[in-house]
Amino acid sequence: MSGEVTGLETYPVSYLPPLRNPVRTIGGRTFDFDHEIVVMGIVNRTPDSFFDHGRTFEFDHAVAAALAAAISGAGWVDIGGLPFSPDTPEVGAAEEVDRVVPVVKQVAEASDIVISVDTFRTEVAAASIAAGATVINDTTGLHDPELADVAAAQGATLVITHSLALPRQHHNRPQYDDVVADIKASLADRVQLAVDHGLPEDRIVIDPGHDLNKNTLHTLELTRRLTEIADLGLPMLAAVSNKDFVGEATGLAKSDRMPPSIAAATICVLNGARILRMHDVPAAVAAARMIEAVLGFRRPAYLHHNMS
Repeated sequence: MSGEVTGLETYPVSYLPPLRNPVRTIGGRTFDFDHEIVVMGIVNRTPDSFFDHGRTFEFDHAVAAALAAAISGAGWVDIGGLPFSPDTPEVGAAEEVDRVVPVVKQVAEASDIVISVDTFRTEVAAASIAAGATVINDTTGLHDPELADVAAAQGATLVITHSLALPRQHHNRPQYDDVVADIKASLADRVQLAVDHGLPEDRIVIDPGHDLNKNTLHTLELTRRLTEIADLGLPMLAAVSNKDFVGEATGLAKSDRMPPSIAAATICVLNGARILRMHDVPAAVAAARMIEAVLGFRRPAYLHHNMS
């Protein structure tokens, strides 16, 4: 054998998700989730976000962060105007619109990056899509089914996340019979609800909701058994970046959690995730490109070592 590299080959791995509609056109971009790992950057237009504590609250900072994510290789950027935590001050729908929609509009005018908006409110979703967003990221498990109506009517994709609690409400000491089986059944039910409201399955993404109404032991088991969720056959988003389970598993402060967050994200990809919602976009993109190369999804950027 000459050892010559003849082309791109995909080698068997332990698991590949059985995606029914792997090729998705979302906004101005087309993704092949059978052969691609997409990084979703995070922009919080809030003064009290759990990780960055308001770093992108100012309008100009939010726009700059979204465009920087695009330049760094993110395929999506997720813009939010309301923290998930119920321990933060309440923000009305009108204020949430004021925080989110101008950022969406300016980013959409400057870049073809896919823009998702993190909201559970129909009026925020509708205004955001009109301004240029093409994804609604609902972290409340489709608590309001009218979100599916809005996405269906306006041609948007919907991320359906597993969550037990009502929006911005605590769910203390969550209990599950079997955390992964329960999450899978709930997501299947919520997906069917969205389809019943007219949203095509090929415009649905699922998110098992790492840490959302789950303790660290729940989330670690979810991560280990993530293939069971991916078996639902829809592209899966994993939002693991700097979360509490990463800190509790490692004992590290938030400022030191990026390496274990990358490790958790990598495990999620190997278990079927195809979209990674991450704070450190350059690091996450580099990790995603390495995973793609190892799995044979893409050729190396260049070949030099031991080639001559």
